[in-house]
Amino acid sequence: MELNADFSKPAQVHDAQNPWRASPSAGVERKMLDRIGDEVARATTIVRFAEGSNFAPHTHGGGEEFIVLEGVFQDEHADYPVGSYVRNPPTSRHTPRSEPGCTIFVKLWQMQPEDRQHVVVDMNRVDLVPDATRQGVSFATLFEDDHETVRKERWTAGASVTLDTTGGAELLVLSGALREGETQLAARDWLRVPDGEDCTLVAGPEGAEIWIKIGHLAHVRVPQAA
Repeated sequence: MELNADFSKPAQVHDAQNPWRASPSAGVERKMLDRIGDEVARATTIVRFAEGSNFAPHTHGGGEEFIVLEGVFQDEHADYPVGSYVRNPPTSRHTPRSEPGCTIFVKLWQMQPEDRQHVVVDMNRVDLVPDATRQGVSFATLFEDDHETVRKERWTAGASVTLDTTGGAELLVLSGALREGETQLAARDWLRVPDGEDCTLVAGPEGAEIWIKIGHLAHVRVPQAA
């Protein structure tokens, strides 16, 4: 399966227009954002676990990165409440579940093969600092290496921000709203911008909080089984 698989083109998905689809695991549904492959896939997805649902134990051959948007995501290692940002590196293994139910934004097979950093950050507790180069923007770096930078950002109402798209950029609206030209982006809407393409966004009247990743599209990997 291929969905928004041409990384030289911009991609945008509005959550309200993207239906839930059943997964192979009972009680687990998903909204696909981009994908290369079938069940073993390089994929960006919003996943919803019903109360008491789970996935079978599995190993992440290409790593897993996720944000908890609602509820509590659980595995044998910890409970991850709303606002948790987690990176499970390649070769890591777990059994995902959620007793209360949850919704997560998740990226699979998108880490460098040598990456072994396990990262857990509570985005509710990070200190956001003003960005000296972008008026109206404050941010906290969640992860950074030679291949990508991941941040939580807060944009004040009406802030006009030109994205750094060196190596490509991708964002998920966590709260508030953004506008790109005539296009409105609301909570859980997703945007991907190719390497070097101009993109200026304006925050809505209540501002916006976003998760953003920069640089990673210069190093696109595809699962071996895809």
